[in-house]
Amino acid sequence: MTVDTQSKDGQAIRQLIPLSTIPTEQFEFICNNLSTETAKPNTFLFKKNDTDNKLIYLIEGSVSLQSDSIIVESISSESESARFALAHQIPRKIDALALTKVTFIKLDPSTLNTQASISLEQQENSYMVTDEPEELESENGDWMTTLLKSPIFRALPPANLQQIAMSLTEVNYQKGDFIIKQGDPGDFYYLIKKGHCLISRKPSANAKEIKLAQLRTQDTFGEDSLLSGEPRNVSVTALTDVSLVQLSKEKFISLIKEPSLKFIEPTQISEELVKGTILIDVRPPDEYNKCHLARSINTPFFSLRMHIKSLDKRKPIIVICSNGKTSEAAAFLLLRNKFSAMIVAGGIESIPTDKLETAATFNIDNDTNSPATAGTVIGAKDPAPLTLSSLELEDSKTKTDFSLDKENKQLKATIQLLKEEKETLEKKYRLLYKQTEKLKAVLDALKNNSR
Repeated sequence: MTVDTQSKDGQAIRQLIPLSTIPTEQFEFICNNLSTETAKPNTFLFKKNDTDNKLIYLIEGSVSLQSDSIIVESISSESESARFALAHQIPRKIDALALTKVTFIKLDPSTLNTQASISLEQQENSYMVTDEPEELESENGDWMTTLLKSPIFRALPPANLQQIAMSLTEVNYQKGDFIIKQGDPGDFYYLIKKGHCLISRKPSANAKEIKLAQLRTQDTFGEDSLLSGEPRNVSVTALTDVSLVQLSKEKFISLIKEPSLKFIEPTQISEELVKGTILIDVRPPDEYNKCHLARSINTPFFSLRMHIKSLDKRKPIIVICSNGKTSEAAAFLLLRNKFSAMIVAGGIESIPTDKLETAATFNIDNDTNSPATAGTVIGAKDPAPLTLSSLELEDSKTKTDFSLDKENKQLKATIQLLKEEKETLEKKYRLLYKQTEKLKAVLDALKNNSR
């Protein structure tokens, strides 16, 4: 018997995570292939070491999760914990015993993943950017459901989501407060429950602060430092009174980072580039100019947020840095914005020097007037330079996508950023020059007095 989406059970099922995040059409499809089950008091829904991987959700009643007769947790259908699958680790680590008569459902993870993928694909194929609601439905709105609309969280196992929900703590800041400061060690990952924040960065200690982005309700931040292991590279300030929920670094790494990020070996880069994948080098320009991979686009990580709207979501992106750490933060940012991102394991440091190029230049093939790389691509069997003529199997659309137009946009954006930093350095130089002149005058005066 199928579940009526308008019934009491259907409405309860709609609140389950991640079923609360999928479109109505996909939810109705699942309910049409789903039925509720019941169990009497003192009946086991599952037992320790069971290997059936179906997700079991409590719809009505109370269940005791226990191990060797020791109660770990008691869950009622009215509790927040009941929105998650019950103790979904395979094999099962504990028993689930019905304390009352209970109603529950069993859901095949493959069905759930398929419907979530369909939902995400439909969003990505629309090629439209839509603004999220300015605020949640209410001050105590369902922020967990909102959080799960992010591709990052949608792909996480139910067990991880449950642990995340149990580990989040709420914190509040007043307008003007620093939430995180550039240079501080990373400790928490944040979700804005209500309010607005500003991300800013100083190129140097005495430089003018550069405003990078404004965050609002439902946005997340703070992962960069947790992923790279480096100090905070930006500051985040409360533009209004804000309410946040935070997750510790340890929980973020184990529950979010490890299951989310995808790595590839350097030898796989050539194959991906032939498919039209974009290769982004997120190191600073000076490091990039010393050595880099052919056909890579230099977009320093600290400026990636500003240029992310210019990237094509239809194409996967490979991210590379010095050792892979900064790439993790960049890939996470891309994944959060619905890009498909991969990380080069080990970064530039893992690539032989004879496979790298120097100076950020592009060669032009005289026969095709198309961009060609000046060196080899990692993993290519033929060491000859890769040009469009060597990729004859690609269709004309792919050739167009490899045109200089998009590369020029990236370079112009980088040039603009460098100009801003140059201006900052020039101001600093002028200030130092004036101070030096003053010191010289003081020294001259001292010399004259000593005579």
